[in-house]
Amino acid sequence: MTLTHYPRLDEAAYVRRLDNGLTVIVSPKPGFSKKVAYFAANYGAIHTDFLLDGEDFHTPSGVAHYLEHKLFDLPGRDVSEEFAALGATVNAFTSYDMTAYYFSTTENFSACLEKLLSFVSTPYFTQETVAKEQGIIGQEIDMTADLPDAKSFEMLAEAMYAKHPLRVPILGTRDSIAEITPEMLTLCHRAFYAPSNMVLCVVGDVEPETVCRLAETVLGSAYRAPGTKQTDWREEMTCPASQAHASMEVAMPLFQLGFKAEPLGSGEEAIRQELLGDLAAEALFGESSPLYLQLYQEGVIDASFGGGFEALDGAALLVCSGDSWEPEKVRQAILQEARRLRAAGIPEKDFARMKRSALGRRIRDLDSFDSTCFRLCACFFSGFDYFRFPEMYQQITPQDVQTFLRRVVQPERCAMSVIFPIEQEDFQ
Repeated sequence: MTLTHYPRLDEAAYVRRLDNGLTVIVSPKPGFSKKVAYFAANYGAIHTDFLLDGEDFHTPSGVAHYLEHKLFDLPGRDVSEEFAALGATVNAFTSYDMTAYYFSTTENFSACLEKLLSFVSTPYFTQETVAKEQGIIGQEIDMTADLPDAKSFEMLAEAMYAKHPLRVPILGTRDSIAEITPEMLTLCHRAFYAPSNMVLCVVGDVEPETVCRLAETVLGSAYRAPGTKQTDWREEMTCPASQAHASMEVAMPLFQLGFKAEPLGSGEEAIRQELLGDLAAEALFGESSPLYLQLYQEGVIDASFGGGFEALDGAALLVCSGDSWEPEKVRQAILQEARRLRAAGIPEKDFARMKRSALGRRIRDLDSFDSTCFRLCACFFSGFDYFRFPEMYQQITPQDVQTFLRRVVQPERCAMSVIFPIEQEDFQ
């Protein structure tokens, strides 16, 4: 395995690509009893169109999440109980562009890793079990529809994007999941759960070669090409709509405000743009920014307000949200503050403080083994070594943030969704 040291972070990583195409990343933590393993696929809710064996396929929304659920459902077995018997906890998640299965343990690591690799790579779908899951996920869809935060983001995505499947909920809809069949799940597992489309990341006091040996034993050494995702979601940078609103059982209006940014692509420039977006968010409306303090003191926002930069395959946006009786005033204040920062610039002293703070948060985040695994997997799929983020921060200048604000924080790139209390349906 290739070993790389990162002295600025006091971290190290072993990396090896196996013959079957799986990349293994091990971040050693000598002396720690906790061990975390992520087995992740470069496949998420937005990847509904793909090419496999020369044939084009289109699947309904919600398949990636549905597949995640069904892989735990093996005949005569309870996967969660099996991990619990080994002293471990197991779970999984589906995001817009990644699916990950993971466990955490302090004992029986090899047995847990073998079990993780085995059940994720064993598709078992019958008509009966797939139909049963439709009811379970249908209930989950109904519950999510009753969550104001989820509804607000869904409306924001629909207002901001004309083509990108960010517009569609990760869970899909009741109508879309009704179309899912055992054959469809088998097809998607074959297309995207090939080892060559996955990464295995382990953080803990483990022997890296043991991890590779187990992966080769369970998954085999044969290489299998994955499906090719069809991701032609090119968008205008203007938003199709500037606002959307609905009424729900909330005590006060809840808003989400987004500014459309260019997709990041992959490689070093992508992570640099992500970090730049984070710094722009901090400068514009972060907790230590002049605008945040002003709006908070005026009572326009409260402690629920926050935001940052979000990026996924084919889309990126600067977003903030919170509770406010005057959401339109927040929008206008942010646009005005962006104009001020573009004209006046960011003082070097303030920018250095912001950068130290942002860098410090990411370094502290490495204390979480789960967070480290997640970041390493996500950045691997984006073609970047996450442990090099301090170098990327060092390259970003105040002028870079000004340029970002000048390009992205514009009225035509902006949309806002608001959930009003049932008795109040008009914008302030």
